Amino acid sequence: MIDKALYIAMTGASASLRAQASVAQNLANANTVGFQQTLTSTTAVPVTGQGLSSRVAATPRSLGVSSAAGQMVNTGGGLDIALHQDRWLAVQAPDGSTAYTRAGDLKMTANGVLTTQGGLPVLDVGGAPLSVPPHQSLTIAGDGTLSIVPQGQGPNTITEAGRLKVVTATNRELVRGEDGLMRAAPGASEPPPAAGISLVSGAVEASNVDATSMLVSMIQLSRQFEMQVRVLQNGDENARSGNSLLSSR
Repeated sequence: MIDKALYIAMTGASASLRAQASVAQNLANANTVGFQQTLTSTTAVPVTGQGLSSRVAATPRSLGVSSAAGQMVNTGGGLDIALHQDRWLAVQAPDGSTAYTRAGDLKMTANGVLTTQGGLPVLDVGGAPLSVPPHQSLTIAGDGTLSIVPQGQGPNTITEAGRLKVVTATNRELVRGEDGLMRAAPGASEPPPAAGISLVSGAVEASNVDATSMLVSMIQLSRQFEMQVRVLQNGDENARSGNSLLSSR
């Protein structure tokens, strides 16, 4: 005799493991610039099939990412930017597609290409990787415009070197991929360009992950998993006892 409760408890244990993986990812990125906490939940799904619909399985469900603003950290770096709420910086993903991030700790390659710390090219308003000519100084305005003093020129020869592609979108309008980058939801159009002041230069947005609450969640999920495993063990013992009684007749 096989107790169907084993399969129900198994779905709960599986959901707890998936939730723990999400919490672990959040903790691992507690110090990552611009990272937004992943939100997860568990949904009750009735088990269909023969018999009464009295059993319910637990299914993990992703709720997207948290829209809470991270702490703004002033760095004074010329390539550091902190994006305003619902603003996203466009970058070129490894597969060549356009993706979005709030990680504003930028850097420049030896060839003058502006990239993220992970090496992803930052896009300009035309959708091409932004390349900056040799310069003596560089500033980023609130609307994303890059201004430079060309190499060998005086401080009064300020030239526009390009403009960052910044778009407007809420967290619900974007979907996080396996690579950690945000993209437009399947079937949805790309976010529109941001208008006006969209960022603060010389600062970055810290991760919005609350490490303390994540540690508490990790402990709670661990205890839930232990209880669900105990249910599995008890169900298995009950099944063995039932089989033993049946075979002794």
